[in-house]
Amino acid sequence: MIVVDTNIIAYLTFQTEHSKIIRLLYQKDPMWQVPLLWKSEFLNVISIYYRKELITFAEILEVIGFAQKLTAGGEHEIASMEIIEAIMNCTCSSYDCEFIVLAKRLNTKLITYDKQILKEFPDLALKPEDYLVQHS
Repeated sequence: MIVVDTNIIAYLTFQTEHSKIIRLLYQKDPMWQVPLLWKSEFLNVISIYYRKELITFAEILEVIGFAQKLTAGGEHEIASMEIIEAIMNCTCSSYDCEFIVLAKRLNTKLITYDKQILKEFPDLALKPEDYLVQHS
C-alpha cells in the first residue's frame, strides 16, 4: 500500500515519459491510496487535455473510469485541522499536505515527482524509481 499523488495517477492514465515506470510501480504495488482531493486535481488535468484538444469527450469518460478503478477503495477524507497542522510545519501547498498527511496516517510512502515534497519529506516521499529499487 502506497499513497500516490495525482500526477502519478495521470502518468498511468495518459501516455507520458513517466508511464512505463508508473506501470511497473502499479504492478509492484496496486493498492494506491489517495485523499479525496485527487479527483478534483485529476479533473483539472483532464480539462487541460480537453481544452488543448488532446482528448475527446468520449476519452474523458474512459479515463475517468480508469482512474476511479485505480483508486477504488483507497480514497480517504483528510480533516481540515490535519492539513492546517501540516501546513504549519512545511512550505508545501495545502493540496500537497493532504497527500503528506495521508502517507503519515497510513505509515507508508508517498510516491511523487514533486521536488518540494521530496526535499522537505525525504523519509516519507520517494520518486517511483527509488521506491521500486528499495522494494525489489
